[in-house]
Amino acid sequence: MTQNNTTARTSNNISVALVVNGTGQQFTVAPWTTLLDALRDHLDLTGTKKGCDHGQCGACTVLVDGRRVNSCLTLLVMTDGAAVTTIEGLAPSGGLHPLQQAFIDHDAFQCGYCTPGQICSAAGLIAEGKAKTDDEIRELMSGNLCRCAAYPNIVAAIRQAMSVMVEKP
Repeated sequence: MTQNNTTARTSNNISVALVVNGTGQQFTVAPWTTLLDALRDHLDLTGTKKGCDHGQCGACTVLVDGRRVNSCLTLLVMTDGAAVTTIEGLAPSGGLHPLQQAFIDHDAFQCGYCTPGQICSAAGLIAEGKAKTDDEIRELMSGNLCRCAAYPNIVAAIRQAMSVMVEKP
């Protein structure tokens, strides 16, 4: 196993250092600990949801170095030295992130279980800059499922946030 400078092995556990929502964190965990379990069980950041635990629903989506990932499929050791942003850290100033406000404005959630993953995925999608149309938004958000079928509202919310977050030429 290749380890970088901040990863150290202690008995059967592995030490991992990363930045979560702007704060440095150090973990000593079993090698099979997922990023999702570390966030929820070790940091009490329960906004990130455990849905299917198989990478199929997107409820666990967080940003790792700005890239959207399924935290249920990501071993914590894979994020050593990375910056992780969860729904709790998306708007560190205490206000609402434009996506959070847009989800409220467009009633883009019903039960709310998928909402943190939807919002984190949408933040990554906007940063990628690939989605220009509603069809592209739908395609690039297809890894995030909503059992309540609020998809038209989710797309509308993302479009609103895109108009605020992306500079126009």
